[in-house]
Amino acid sequence: MTATMDPRTVFETSGADLDAARSMFEQTYEASGFLPERTERAFGYRFRTVGDQAMSLRSTRFDARMVGDVDSGDQISVAWVTDGGGVLDVGRDEVALTPGRPVVFPVGRPYRFDLADVRQSVVQFDRTFLERVAAEAYGTEPGTLVFDHTVVPGAEAVRAWNHQVQEASRVVLGNTPMSVLAFADTARRTALALLSTFPHHVAARQVPLPAGATGRVRSAIEYMHAAAHTPITTTDVAEHVGLSIRGLQQAFQRQVGIAPNAMLRGIRLDRVRDELREGTPADTTVASVAVQWGFAHLGRFSAAYARRFDEYPRDTLHS
Repeated sequence: MTATMDPRTVFETSGADLDAARSMFEQTYEASGFLPERTERAFGYRFRTVGDQAMSLRSTRFDARMVGDVDSGDQISVAWVTDGGGVLDVGRDEVALTPGRPVVFPVGRPYRFDLADVRQSVVQFDRTFLERVAAEAYGTEPGTLVFDHTVVPGAEAVRAWNHQVQEASRVVLGNTPMSVLAFADTARRTALALLSTFPHHVAARQVPLPAGATGRVRSAIEYMHAAAHTPITTTDVAEHVGLSIRGLQQAFQRQVGIAPNAMLRGIRLDRVRDELREGTPADTTVASVAVQWGFAHLGRFSAAYARRFDEYPRDTLHS
């Protein structure tokens, strides 16, 4: 029988240099602008992460204050502290990180934090993995999970969560070699515990994502699909994901090779086609559907539709 490689990767670092700590955390969380500040404690830090792409367990000791901005990207994380604390999502939907309360980090957008003298643990999931587990559990198609990080889970739910985290820690952090299947089972059980503990809903069915779309580009595309029927513009999309218009344009070009306004227009053209396919000439007109989806100039609309679908909208309606 062929031996299966242990799927876990381990990274650990520690020290007493404030600048080194700042640089390490910025690299780990792919962020910038972290501002460390000494407190009354003698400074020291330690960071450790163990896991694979689907799930990792992280622990942090940081004897100082740290303020900064983080983008959750394609990760969904739950954190709790046993010492110290602070505030997450500063200036927006603020929530206190205090001992005994696990908190879901804001998802799909940047957020600001202000923490001091923390002993913090984090369970981090790949967003797509968690959405697939949710779809299996609910018997639905995968969709975007939306959590309200300001909601405090009930005491019984927290106890169940803590129990599963302890079980997962014994397996994941243990010294005994483990198989890919054993790790996957632990990750799935922990994902189900997260879904049972923290209130959430599925915002929409999973939308088609271009290859390469991650982080804020993915969140922007999902927002476009969810709100295409409203008069949103790319300015609204950029604000939703915490980017400037130029930053949004650059991110789209880099990841998917298309401008965000072209993406939004394509999504609305797709919705037009869906309605024309479902309608009949007796109860539907091309003009009314086009205007409903924001295409006021029917000549330009018809040409754009033909370029996208290789047929004119009237042909779709009469087919």
